[in-house]
Amino acid sequence: MNSELLNKIGLGNIDPAYFIIGLLVLIAILLIYIANTNKKIKILDEKYKKFMRGKDGKSLENVIAGKFAAIDTLKFNDKRINDRMNEMQEQLFRAFQKVGIVKYDAFNEMGGKLSFALALLNKENTGFVLNAMHSREGCYIYIKEIIKGESYVLLGEEEREAVDKAVNYDNFME
Repeated sequence: MNSELLNKIGLGNIDPAYFIIGLLVLIAILLIYIANTNKKIKILDEKYKKFMRGKDGKSLENVIAGKFAAIDTLKFNDKRINDRMNEMQEQLFRAFQKVGIVKYDAFNEMGGKLSFALALLNKENTGFVLNAMHSREGCYIYIKEIIKGESYVLLGEEEREAVDKAVNYDNFME
């Protein structure tokens, strides 16, 4: 079968039945593509309607402005929290973090190791050592300043041991 139309477009040697079958396949593919596109548009339309439900342009503008105000509030609060954390960290560096204690008998006749030397130091090993000496007549307490792990006043053996424990921060209750 010879088609005048197919001859004019340069496809005269093709059987028109094959041409029609090819067009039908092309139409089926296009219908599937259109159905898929319509499905995606329907999903997008549902999302849009859900987003815009009960809102006009002015109320939507207010909602967006409210969200920006909430973000600004969160930023302000975050800055305040960060500033407070930095403040607390500075205070923590000055706080006593290291402890060393040595219990001993100040006088051999007492027994029970009632005397002690207590060293309290910060991160930079600055603080004090407290020496409490217990005797039959009473208890005497001495305090000596420690700067960067060293004392400008002569330390007793127990005081030096307490400072060393605090500097190295071992298990201080031995």
